[in-house]
Amino acid sequence: MKLVQAEKIDSVEDYRLVEAPRPNLAEDDVLIRVTMCGMGYVDALVALGGYQVKPPVPFTPGQEISGVVEAVGAQVMALKIGDRVMANSFGGGLAEYVAVPQSIVTAIPEQLADAQAAGFRVNYLTALHGLRDRAHVRTGERLLIFGAAGGVGSAAIQVGKVLGAQVIAVASTEEKRAFALKLGADATLDTNEDGWRDRLKQICGGKGVDVVFDPVSGPLFEPAFRSLNWGGRHLVVGFAGGPIPKLPINLSLMKGASLVGVDVRQFLLYENARAMRHLDDLLGWVATGEMVPPIGREFPLEDFAEAMRFAMSGSGMAKSVIRVSS
Repeated sequence: MKLVQAEKIDSVEDYRLVEAPRPNLAEDDVLIRVTMCGMGYVDALVALGGYQVKPPVPFTPGQEISGVVEAVGAQVMALKIGDRVMANSFGGGLAEYVAVPQSIVTAIPEQLADAQAAGFRVNYLTALHGLRDRAHVRTGERLLIFGAAGGVGSAAIQVGKVLGAQVIAVASTEEKRAFALKLGADATLDTNEDGWRDRLKQICGGKGVDVVFDPVSGPLFEPAFRSLNWGGRHLVVGFAGGPIPKLPINLSLMKGASLVGVDVRQFLLYENARAMRHLDDLLGWVATGEMVPPIGREFPLEDFAEAMRFAMSGSGMAKSVIRVSS
């Protein structure tokens, strides 16, 4: 089978498309013929060794996939050959075949295309875990979302609306802000630092926001925290904005506000049963039409390097996917 692999992870150029044997199948495993593999900013960051936790080498990129069940282990009862499924691959997704434990495999509902499913689990679980478990978003609260046109930002818009929040989407271009509005955002805001807090205050009718969902953590990190209402919650989701910002800790006292981390990787590791219940909720909202996940740019497997560069550029909307097979 074909897969993308690198012996060292210093740059995109380290990766090659190589031939390898199909993975072995344990009794609890599902062998998936991969159709699509998600490729977002974090996927590319991990593949290039820039994430906090560096993967072992040789390494194959791709944290989530969609595809068709090719074979099942002796202990697998809930899935059968031919089922359309999605799964977390935790690295290894850019391969024609992937073997993963049945506990992290979910049937794809008919409302989701393969391209949607390949970018669904990580981003939408991050959004729901952050907004429900970490921020405890309540109906009618104002939710400010940075990177709102990106994979996890666009997921947060849709999840935030289902939870009853008033969503203000922050994005860098007019095209991205229009995209956020199509996803359901109530208002949008640019990223120009000059007068930014004043423009936000005007949108909020002279008040502030209750929750900040922040996968960027860029130059507007502190202005956003200063714009929180009493008891506000600022969710730290990622650092796509570059250098990790600093925050005067007295602001937390003055605002009665919280700075809260959101890490879906550890959520899946330590609270997997809860995460799977969240996934059931998310898929239920998809089934009822309350959420329609957008599809980002699609690349063929041979263009994996271009896809990784595109993901790192921050210029895309929604989560890009790589077609591994038909």
